[in-house]
Amino acid sequence: MKKRFFLEKGKVIDMINIKENERLSIMNHSCAHLLAQAVKRLYPNALFWVGPVIEEGFYYDIDLGDDVITEEDLSKLEKEMKNISKDGKRIVRNELSKSDALEKFKDDPYKIDLISRMDENDTVISCYTQGDFTDLCRGPHVESVKELKHFKLIKFSGAYWKGDANNKMLQRIYGVCFDSEEDLNNHLKELEELKERDHRKIGKNLDIFMSHDLVGKGMPLWLPNGSIIRKQLENYIYEKEQKLGYSHVYTPCVGTVDLYKTSGHWDHYKENMFPSMKVDEEEFVLRPMNCPHHMLVYGNAIHSYKELPIKIGEFATDFRYEASGAVKGLERVRCMCQNDAHIFVTADQIKEQFKEVVNLILDVYKDFGLKNYKFRLSLRDPEDKHKYFDDDEMWNNAEDRLREVLNELKVDYTEAIGEAAFYGPKLDVEVKPAVGPEVTLSTCQLDFLLPRRFELSYIDQNGEKQTPVVLHRAIFGTFDRFTAFLLEETKGILPLWCSPVQVNVIPVNNKYHLDYAASVYDNLKQIGFRTNLDSREEKLGYKLREAVVKKIPVTVILGQNEVDNKSISYRLHGSEDTTTVTFDEFINMLNDKIKNRD
Repeated sequence: MKKRFFLEKGKVIDMINIKENERLSIMNHSCAHLLAQAVKRLYPNALFWVGPVIEEGFYYDIDLGDDVITEEDLSKLEKEMKNISKDGKRIVRNELSKSDALEKFKDDPYKIDLISRMDENDTVISCYTQGDFTDLCRGPHVESVKELKHFKLIKFSGAYWKGDANNKMLQRIYGVCFDSEEDLNNHLKELEELKERDHRKIGKNLDIFMSHDLVGKGMPLWLPNGSIIRKQLENYIYEKEQKLGYSHVYTPCVGTVDLYKTSGHWDHYKENMFPSMKVDEEEFVLRPMNCPHHMLVYGNAIHSYKELPIKIGEFATDFRYEASGAVKGLERVRCMCQNDAHIFVTADQIKEQFKEVVNLILDVYKDFGLKNYKFRLSLRDPEDKHKYFDDDEMWNNAEDRLREVLNELKVDYTEAIGEAAFYGPKLDVEVKPAVGPEVTLSTCQLDFLLPRRFELSYIDQNGEKQTPVVLHRAIFGTFDRFTAFLLEETKGILPLWCSPVQVNVIPVNNKYHLDYAASVYDNLKQIGFRTNLDSREEKLGYKLREAVVKKIPVTVILGQNEVDNKSISYRLHGSEDTTTVTFDEFINMLNDKIKNRD
């Protein structure tokens, strides 16, 4: 017999006719009610807020009074959920008037809050009953609880009622439900894989970054190992930008409120900025972006058209307000360092410089082995005359140039009509990481407005003043997010060129082999390799295992044979094969891997 789902009173639809994502959504929503019923049996005084379906399954926000959920409690709840499922009770929908609903849930302040805000003339108020449990809900649900067999409670956390920190903290329990045991097990395996790739876990295990409440949420502290990674990324992109004619600057991490009023950010971006602070007679704010500063750098001198394009780059620390619940490791932070640049061009140079930026993005992605990405070109809606800067010719020419570049380079892209910024079209590169949904890493934004706001100009070939166009671009986005992305893509097994420790030198026996190991270590350090000498009085097997855990790319093992022959024996991370070479051959191998970004 086919499974069926109730859509509304008296009407059902066969499961086979429902798309898979819709089917799983209905199952997960029903499983949220199964969880709530189990909670009510184990905690009779429990009260319930909402239990929606989310991309990862479902959750339910619950008021348990003074009780606190633990890992052991999740197992008890799962057991009770299975008992309820075995009972096989039908799930029955009933529709209520608003007054009846208020009476039915009169002892539940959370449901009363929901019902009180409903308009009974516009909303069908319904509840679903399964055995001894009834919950307010729109539905739909599966026909019977016996269909809910393959589920797992994943985790729990705190959650403020209505997401407001001024309200009571509820307990949120997350779970997931599937059609089959195989699908559930595959999902749980994927979750374990995600845990292993979580950059926060990798960052802690490899001493890359930390956080501390005394510094503040979303304010990561880069540890020595993380500092090395970030510095290598900075050196990498700096070298590429130098070859393309960028000039790098340093500008302050603060600006006056007047600076951001001039740029327009104070009116349109204020809610994402930190509060202003008064110093003497001036009012300052932590900068959320660098473009206003770079406008002033450009405006510091008179420019001829012969000088353009002028490319101003900076590795700049910026501050943006993120809700405390949104901050996450290095991925979402309140203090970040952008790989930022602004290219000042004539209108005729837009296509050429945009093409150069896209080629730089493609070049960087090739070096890092990124393949799962797509381009998104955000354009204006020509019918919306109020949302966009009013210059049809400018918009049409600019958008045509950007399309031409993407077509000439034969890259796949989608157009997003109506998603351009007020001041110009934009290109985003969305990358699918190993963990989580797509993220935007690289951007290039065309801007006709900001140069006008700052009254920037250049002298054209006729000796007349013209306003330049600006390309805002970020290749890595922020070094913070890119590092998080890189750690999750590689599971922390970083390429040799940007690994904090490149070579780990281990003497087999300190008594006989330490002197030679120390000389190899010193020579590698003098050449410039980031090297560690493991001279602890530990067994060789222990040291080798620890080198694997620390994800060091190359481990050198020096015993009597290496001492006698002045040779080097090494293993690459992930391999138990040992290769023996001369010292010079070893150096050449390392240099080749670094040069090729292997």
